[in-house]
Amino acid sequence: MVTIDGIDPHTGKGISIEIADGTIAAIRAAETTSTAYLSAGLIDLQVNGFRGLDLNSGEVTPNIMLSLCEELLSVGVTTWLPTLITASEASILQALTVIAESRAGHRLIAEMVPGVHVEGPSISDKEGPRGAHPLAFVRPPSIAEFERWQKVSGNLVAMVTLAPEHEGSIEYIRALSAQGVLVALGHTAATPDEIHAASEAGARLSTHLGNGAAAMLPRHPNFIWAQLADERLTASFIADGWHLPGDTFKAMLRAKGMERAILVSDMVALADMPPGLYEQPVGGSVEVSPEGRISVAGTPYLAGASLPLSANVAIAADMAGIPLADTLRLATENPGRFVGGRGRLEEGARADLIRFDWSHGDRAIKVREAWVHGEKAFCR
Repeated sequence: MVTIDGIDPHTGKGISIEIADGTIAAIRAAETTSTAYLSAGLIDLQVNGFRGLDLNSGEVTPNIMLSLCEELLSVGVTTWLPTLITASEASILQALTVIAESRAGHRLIAEMVPGVHVEGPSISDKEGPRGAHPLAFVRPPSIAEFERWQKVSGNLVAMVTLAPEHEGSIEYIRALSAQGVLVALGHTAATPDEIHAASEAGARLSTHLGNGAAAMLPRHPNFIWAQLADERLTASFIADGWHLPGDTFKAMLRAKGMERAILVSDMVALADMPPGLYEQPVGGSVEVSPEGRISVAGTPYLAGASLPLSANVAIAADMAGIPLADTLRLATENPGRFVGGRGRLEEGARADLIRFDWSHGDRAIKVREAWVHGEKAFCR
């Protein structure tokens, strides 16, 4: 039996959590000398890379996977989906094969990575909504290709983002949903009718809503309003202060409600790297500003995100004017519904936990320790 104490972010009072056999055995009110908060570990459904480690270079290795797990633990992420963007089928298959082998060969990876998110390749081919995804590899959805992904990965593809305006999308969404795969809508120029038809077919998530979109849209109707209005869709948001202005994020969060909103980082390999110009396999010439904004050089288009989920949680609280405990829910329990019910701080739940410091005005929570399935996996 392991006992961990800290401050409950919801109440500001001390709690003690007992862990047995990888699960939370008991949660009790307790006197504590700790000044650190205690929470379920963060869950990030969209990670392309971090600190120079790249999942979309065409050269994924087991060492990259293990290093990403270790780096993500340092910022409080205990569960994550490696995210593979639009690429050739051969490149996607190579990455999926290595990720599957990495999980089989290392317990930490297997515990932290319950599946893979394939963002593409069936996204919009239009400039703007396509973002930094390479046009050459955009293609219509193929159930046969999806089955090849699952064959090499051992059914690891747990989430697929697509643009529903492609021919064959509805059949594809139905087929994947029937297999328990989370289908998300993103990088799209779809009509509202196409959005609602995709939801009817089984799509359940909007990928980084408000981004992966044309710079100019009709005032109404448009696909953003349609996704905000569709109660079948949960929306993911990048709350780093660059991808969505504060007013926009606050209004979108109110429209979807706390039950149907999650935070994702969408971090890329250049996240937390020094400012400058970089030549990247995805996006070509990419600029990291002194403030950390990552964009396709010479364009207004973002090329991924630079801040971890631990920063999004704090910035979201500031932008939306809500308590940190509420934004933690957007990065734990809510995304956890899509990965087997992880992210809950309650008796009987899987013991993925973090202990962290935070004060009002901080732009990120500062992680002290992390536990994965009941075992301490990180200590600062």
